[in-house]
Amino acid sequence: MSVSLDLTGRHALVCGASRGIGHAAALAIGSLGARVTLLARSPNLLEETAAALSSDGVDADFVVADLDARDDLMGRVDAVLEERGPIHILVNNTGGPPSGRLLDASTDDLVVAFGRHVLAAHLLVQRVLPGMAEAGYGRIVNIVSISVREPIPNLGVSNTIRAAMAGWAKTLSRELPPGVTINNVLPGYTATSRLDELKHAISERTGQTAAEVEAGWTAHVPEGRIADPAELGAVIAFLVSPAASFVRGVSLPVDGGRLFCI
Repeated sequence: MSVSLDLTGRHALVCGASRGIGHAAALAIGSLGARVTLLARSPNLLEETAAALSSDGVDADFVVADLDARDDLMGRVDAVLEERGPIHILVNNTGGPPSGRLLDASTDDLVVAFGRHVLAAHLLVQRVLPGMAEAGYGRIVNIVSISVREPIPNLGVSNTIRAAMAGWAKTLSRELPPGVTINNVLPGYTATSRLDELKHAISERTGQTAAEVEAGWTAHVPEGRIADPAELGAVIAFLVSPAASFVRGVSLPVDGGRLFCI
């Protein structure tokens, strides 16, 4: 059996594609030959990303949508399906909930986060699955967090919702038809705006400098550094490729060895 990374003829929908890991995933998937539709809330950043992909010869377009406005989101995805054809690759990705103790979180905090992550992803899978099943090819990758394995202090709502995403995905992995896979990527410390926000929040709370906070993080990473988003993008591109055809229902840490047990 030949092993291929070629995504020519496939159409990818990448959520949260305007920055960070989603942006890196879109670039990596496009480099393998897929047509790419970018989805996020920031039109200017989406336009820049689509232009960068197009300059590299990638068939790229974008749609402005908010995962909190799910009825509108579904209408916009339906338009993409009508205009650009079936989606064979879905990358579920969105920003994490605000930091804070779980005990201090309101039920509204939990409901909003559950909707943005689990419900939006569920609706997207239901919408794109018919096209995947008809093509006999589907790849769903969820960008989650290593908190699925080890809860992260002061990220109570995020820890809860990420675990729910993992359970949802594992359940679907037993229900999706052959040829359609779902997997989770669990990023460790990665150089994104989200990590910068967390770093400065910890700095303000503890009195440490931002550099000291980062040094404390990397001290627990055997690779000794923060990941570049492109490194996550490369892993995601592999998981959506034909080469990953027998990888199904896994939660893959991409954390430089930080986790003690996987």
